Amino acid sequence: MNEPVLVIVDDDRNFAATAADLARSRGFSTHVAHSVAESERFAGMPRDLSLLDVDLPDGSGFDVLEKFEPGDYEKIVFVTGQPNLESAARAVSTPVSDYLTKPLSLDKLDQLLREVSLRVSRRSAAASEGDFGLIGDSRAIRRLRSEIVKIAPCDVSVLLTGETGTGKELVARALHRASGRRGPLVAVNCGAVAPELLASQLFGHERGSFTGANARHIGVFEQAQHGTLFLDEIAEMPAQLQVYLLRVLESGAVTRVGGNSEIAVAARVIAATNRYPQSAIADGLLREDLYYRLAGYEIAMPPLRDRDDDILLLAQAFLDELNTANATCRRLDPRCEAAMRQHAWPGNVRELRSAIARAYFGADGESVSVFPQSCGNPLGSAAQLVFSVGMSYAEMETAMLMKTLAHYDGDKRATAAALGVSSRTVHNQLARLRHAAPQPGDGGTRPG
Repeated sequence: MNEPVLVIVDDDRNFAATAADLARSRGFSTHVAHSVAESERFAGMPRDLSLLDVDLPDGSGFDVLEKFEPGDYEKIVFVTGQPNLESAARAVSTPVSDYLTKPLSLDKLDQLLREVSLRVSRRSAAASEGDFGLIGDSRAIRRLRSEIVKIAPCDVSVLLTGETGTGKELVARALHRASGRRGPLVAVNCGAVAPELLASQLFGHERGSFTGANARHIGVFEQAQHGTLFLDEIAEMPAQLQVYLLRVLESGAVTRVGGNSEIAVAARVIAATNRYPQSAIADGLLREDLYYRLAGYEIAMPPLRDRDDDILLLAQAFLDELNTANATCRRLDPRCEAAMRQHAWPGNVRELRSAIARAYFGADGESVSVFPQSCGNPLGSAAQLVFSVGMSYAEMETAMLMKTLAHYDGDKRATAAALGVSSRTVHNQLARLRHAAPQPGDGGTRPG
C-alpha cells in the first residue's frame, strides 16, 4: 500500500506534534508547518489529508488553501480553537471535508486517520487492477485510468459525459469495482424505460399502488444499497422525475410509489449522458440543480478519434475475441489500417466492434479487412461516381463494383470489405458480368 501523506499547518505546536506522532504511528508520512509562509513548501506536494488551522500568525487556513495546488485525493479539514459562524460558513463553501473544533480528541483524530488510510488502501488496490478493462495506451485513455483511480474510493457522485459508444458503462463498472463498496452495481437506462414505469423502476412501489401492481417491487435505489447505482441517459428522464430524484439524492431516502414511509438508501450514484450537459440544460432536458448534484465529479469520455493508435489495439482485441469464440486464427489486413485511422468513428468503440464483427463474418479466408464506409469518400475525389436519374439499381451496383475494384487494384477481398459484402458476392457478381458481356463475334449479349 502507498504511504498516506498528512500535512499539518497549525501554530499550536503541541497539537501539531501530537497529531503528527499519532499519524506516523498509523503509517502516515507527515509534514508540519506553523504559518502560511512555511506551508508554501508543501504547495506542490501530493497530499491525502491536510489539517489547516483557521487562525495563523500571518493569515489563515483559507490562505493556505489558496496557495496549495489542488490535491488529487486530498481530504481537507479545518481545525480551530475559536469557532465562529463566519469561519464555519466560509469553510463549508469550499471543497472541505470537515470543520472541527479544538480541543480535538485523539479518538476523533484517529478515526479521521483511519478513514483516510482506508481510502488510500482502496486507491492502491484500484491501481493494481491495471487497465480496468480499458484497452489502449493513448494519452486520453491513460488520463481516464488515472481519473478512475483517483475518484473511485471517494464517496462522491460522478457524471460521465461523452458521445455514444465511448464506454461509459464500462467506466461505471470500473469505478464500482475499484471503490471497494460492499453492495452491488445496479444499472438502469433512463431512456429505455417507459416514462410511466420509470418511477417504479427507480424508487419501487407498494402492492396495489396502481393497476397491475400485484406485489411490492423494490426499486433500484434499494437494490443498490451500499453499492453503486448507474443511471444511464440521465437527460432522457422526465422532468417531474428529475425533481424527485434530486430530493432522493439530497435526503438519502426514497418513498416507494403508493407508500408513505421513507426508506434510507446508501448508494453511490454514477450518471451518464451522451448530451453536452449545458446544452441539455438550455434545452430543458436536464435540470440545472440536478446536474450540479450529479456532477460531484465529471469525467469526459474521450471519443475514439482522439485515441490515436488505440483504434488498432481495440480492433485487434475484438478480433482476438472472435477468434477465441470461433476457434479461428484470422488476422487484420494491414492494408486497411490507414482507412481505420482516418475514419471519424462517430459510433466510437461500439461502431468499431460492429465493423470488426461484420468484416470477420464476411471474410472468406484468414485475412479480415475493415474499410469503414462512412469516412468521407474512401475512393478520393478522383474516384467519385456520379449517378444519373433513370439509372437502374443494377447499373449503379455494377458501376460502384467496378470503380471500387479498380481503386483496390483488382483486390477482391479489399473491394468486398469496402462495399460491405462478402468476397463470394464480389466473385459471383463478376462472374455474372462476364457471362452477360458480349463475346467477340457475338454481336450481342449472351442469355443469362
